[in-house]
Parts: sequence; C-alpha cells; structure tokens
Amino acid sequence: MTETPARARTDVALTADPEAGFSNAALPGSGVLRSGAAELTRIRRLGLGLTAGTLAWAASIFAFATVNEGVQERIGDLTGLAFQLGLFCLLAIQFRTRATGLSRPAVAMLKVEAVVLGLASIWSLLHGVLPGSLQDATWLMVLDFCWPLSMLGMMVIGIKLAITGRWRGLLRWWPLIAESWVFVTIPAMVIFGDAASRWVGGGHLLIGYATLGVLLALKPELVTPKD
Repeated sequence: MTETPARARTDVALTADPEAGFSNAALPGSGVLRSGAAELTRIRRLGLGLTAGTLAWAASIFAFATVNEGVQERIGDLTGLAFQLGLFCLLAIQFRTRATGLSRPAVAMLKVEAVVLGLASIWSLLHGVLPGSLQDATWLMVLDFCWPLSMLGMMVIGIKLAITGRWRGLLRWWPLIAESWVFVTIPAMVIFGDAASRWVGGGHLLIGYATLGVLLALKPELVTPKD
C-alpha cells in the first residue's frame, strides 16, 4: 500500500487580502493583473514616463516662465502636454494596482480623473498648434478649465491613496507631495509674482512628480502585493 499526498489544498478558496494588495491570481472581474517580473517592469517604465514628461515641462517653465505669446507659449503648451501624458502613466499604475481601493467608487474616481485629464490634454494640444486667432475661442476656454480641475483631482486621489494605504513606504506619501503642486505654485505666483513662481513651480515639479516617477522605477514592489 502506498500513500500519495495531495499536490494542492482543496479545502480553502483563493482570496485577496485588501491589506496586502491583490493576490498572485487576478481578481475575477477586477481587471487587476498578476504580480510578477513583467508587471514590475511595466510599472518601472510607466514611472520613467512620468519623470520624462515632468522634466520636459519643468525645463520649459525654467526657460520661459509664464510667457503668454509666440513660440515660447506654444512650447509651454506642448511640454505641458508631455507632463499630462506622464500623469496618464501615473494613473495607469494607480489603476492597475487599485491604489485608491477596491470599491467601485474608489476605482471610479480614477476613471473620472482620466476623462478630465484627457480634456485638459486636448486643450494643451490644440492651444499649442492652432492659429493664434483660435487660441482664445470660447469653446477652447472651456477645455482650459479642465487643466486646474485635473490637478485638483490628482490631489484628491493622492489623499485617498494615502488613507487607503495599499501603496507602502515613501510611495504611500510621495503622491501627496507631488500633487500639492497647484496649492504651492499658485499662492507663490500671487504673493511673489511670476519671477518667483517660475522657480517654485519648476522646482516643485522636480521634487514632486519627477521624483515620484523615479521612486516608482526604483521601488515598484512598494505598489504591488506584499507577497
């Protein structure tokens, strides 16, 4: 007589631990992918995309400050678009890891932010390439309103991400630093003028979003499951 031990336990079901992130298996219907080397590589690349877009816009701010005319303004618009594409990289990571939580409202806020950011990106593109006679069109100004609204949305996401605690270590808190950009730069512009806000805004981008992208590239495991 021989005995062969069971090769897998059949008395327990595979579940996901909300505190640990998502399990090694994809959650049914959630769209969350498996955690592994390929996923870590993808997060690294998206993080570098965030850093690259941020560096482009920061360089434009340092070079041209808040020039509102001519070629310099168009460069500012298009590098701003590069930054927005970098934010899409960040949103992609947050969505893949369910950074704001597993509930439908928590996921929905990421989708709403993607829509608002998309409209803001359309403004940046059109304002950067359209003839000067169309840059101040009313319909385009409506899209322009999505720019600050999208940044406010990123701040809300940063707060929710920190409270939820699915990201760990520095990456739990660094989005709050990055996404406070509008609340630091705008007051600096009002109080100290354009010259000072040029350095405050550009410097905050480097400390906040550019560094956040580097951290995601160096420590992708902090946003993936603990196991």
